[in-house]
Amino acid sequence: MSHRIVRRTVDPEAAGRFPDLHPVLGRIYAARQVTTPMELETGLQGLHPPELLGGLPAALDLLEAALREQWNILVIGDFDADGATSTALCMRGLRLLGANHLDYLVPNRFEYGYGLTPEIVAVAAERKPDLILTVDNGVSSIEGVAAAKALGIRVLVTDHHLPGAQLPAADALVNPNLPGDLFPSKSLAGVGVAFYLLLALRARLREQDWFTRQQLTEPNLAQLLDLVALGTVADVVPLDRNNRILVQQGLARIRAGHCVPGIRALIEVGGRNPARLVAADLGFVVGPRLNAAGRLVDMAHGIECLLTDDPAEALRMARELDDLNRERREIEADMQAQAQATLERLSLDEDRLPMGLCLYDPEWHQGVIGILASRIKDQVHRPVIVFAAAGEGDIKGSARSVPGVHIRDVLDAVAARHPGMIRKFGGHAMAAGLSLPQKHFQDFQAAFAAETARHLSEDDLHGVLHSDGELGVADLDLELAEILRNAGPWGQGFPEPLFDGRFEVLEQRIVGERHLKLRVRPEGGQPLEAIAFFQSEHADLGRGERVRLAYRLDVNEFRGVRSTQLRVEFVERGG
Repeated sequence: MSHRIVRRTVDPEAAGRFPDLHPVLGRIYAARQVTTPMELETGLQGLHPPELLGGLPAALDLLEAALREQWNILVIGDFDADGATSTALCMRGLRLLGANHLDYLVPNRFEYGYGLTPEIVAVAAERKPDLILTVDNGVSSIEGVAAAKALGIRVLVTDHHLPGAQLPAADALVNPNLPGDLFPSKSLAGVGVAFYLLLALRARLREQDWFTRQQLTEPNLAQLLDLVALGTVADVVPLDRNNRILVQQGLARIRAGHCVPGIRALIEVGGRNPARLVAADLGFVVGPRLNAAGRLVDMAHGIECLLTDDPAEALRMARELDDLNRERREIEADMQAQAQATLERLSLDEDRLPMGLCLYDPEWHQGVIGILASRIKDQVHRPVIVFAAAGEGDIKGSARSVPGVHIRDVLDAVAARHPGMIRKFGGHAMAAGLSLPQKHFQDFQAAFAAETARHLSEDDLHGVLHSDGELGVADLDLELAEILRNAGPWGQGFPEPLFDGRFEVLEQRIVGERHLKLRVRPEGGQPLEAIAFFQSEHADLGRGERVRLAYRLDVNEFRGVRSTQLRVEFVERGG
């Protein structure tokens, strides 16, 4: 599938607002709509205050009563990294604040599905909770909340997903995306919402002189920011300033060695140096290993890794998660090969693919369909939903979208136009989940393609790489690479710098079966090492061939030696 490289336009005056920074970095920040140096400050004092978050008074009343009367509190999370970190955060945080009767429950993806369902409430009821606290789920759990209330169980919902037309009848509901909520950042992950709830609860307890009367040391909740950073990055929420502060503060704690043993162990098995960790390492190294538990077995394995305070036990669990992640990659590779064969068998090419693509195979693994949808979306540059069998005649789908198409709104529109077609759905602008009867798959396929066609044109169906321009040969050095690496945190909505330029190929070889290792030279410059992940199709590049590369200026560390490396995103032949 074709890509276009589009250079970002930057007002020179805007770039000049950062006179104390490297000129390239000033230009990059200006291109990301940063207007003042103050917006780059990542101290905790820059966070939006908790009291702006709606629903807090009722939530704090519940939690204050739960602590005073020592209720049994049951945290119910989600089976992804955001849900796991949210669960671990609440278990650790509520314990620090004085809760003595705490437990957690995470629905198994394959038995119960997502959220606070009536079925998971029945399981929860066996533990006799006085209060169910949901994290990273619950805003769409109308029936589940009703089931809990019918059993006399209080329910506090914390979530960040977009609400539907009806809200659950919970005792309290905290979600920055509720209608009329005044919290300025709508991009908090589930773990961010949970962290804010704990901050507000600590303030309430401080007012009540709780810590003195209980002979408790008032906790520094910043010690939980490693979990907040991991969940925020892994959930791929936009890194607005508030989230950048949360992530940067969490990274600083991890780099200084002040993180839970489980995160330290996951970094170790991932082969990263914790002292030099960046946000991308959380997203591509730590997050996938944690997620592997929820994808293949049960997220409780991942949560236990985050809850243990024993470094040896944490390392043992992290190695198990690493093994699961290897298994997940093998399953994904098989599914990807089958998906490619399906596309070829249907003789579909990029000009004839539907605007919205749905794929289903009864043999595909439920836990891996989200990753597969993301991979295929990147390949075909349009919204993709991948389905797997869910039992009892139903199929579950995981959707991934492209800029310009709000995937949850698309599913909402399909559901409105075709009542009864979709059993349930929920999610964000860029990712969503749904289930429907398998017999409706072909009808849904057509309805989804028609609805996405209302939002996309043919011009949208090409991958666009937004470049920060060309670097002069003097800037292709380790100094700038280090500056850029540490200038983030980079992520969704605040993208890592990408450059483009023309190079001569000096050498190339395949490494790790699917990756292209290059040695290239810019005009008038010195040879540079480059790596193009998953781009082995360019193995026929000839010595002396001219190419245009879209790349990130990166730091490669090998046996303690650090050097400049280009991380190539796209190769344009004949450049």
